[in-house]
Amino acid sequence: MEYMILIHGDETLVPRGDAAGADEMLQKFLAYNQMLIDGGHWISGGSLQPTSTATTLRSRGGVTEIVDGPFAETKEQLGGYYVIAAADLDEALALAKQLPSAWEGSIEVRPLAFRPDAA
Repeated sequence: MEYMILIHGDETLVPRGDAAGADEMLQKFLAYNQMLIDGGHWISGGSLQPTSTATTLRSRGGVTEIVDGPFAETKEQLGGYYVIAAADLDEALALAKQLPSAWEGSIEVRPLAFRPDAA
């Protein structure tokens, strides 16, 4: 079965570029990625640029509005994702618990319903 792991957190707390702690965090995620690859769980994944780079489209009544910024104001933002293979939800949750950022924000684990490239 395939699951998506959605990583939510306060993006203002994420060290980026040459900020203190950025390299340490990157190394932890690279190790996590390798653990998924070595275990045969890796399908896909990626991190997202900050919400300040987002553009949102809203279509209502045949009119499409394009707005700079994220869809909603929240305390936590979607920062990245993984698509993994796991035997069941218990295994997917066990893998998600090992995420370097699992101690802050929230991690959502959801089964995939359909993936056109795997059909």
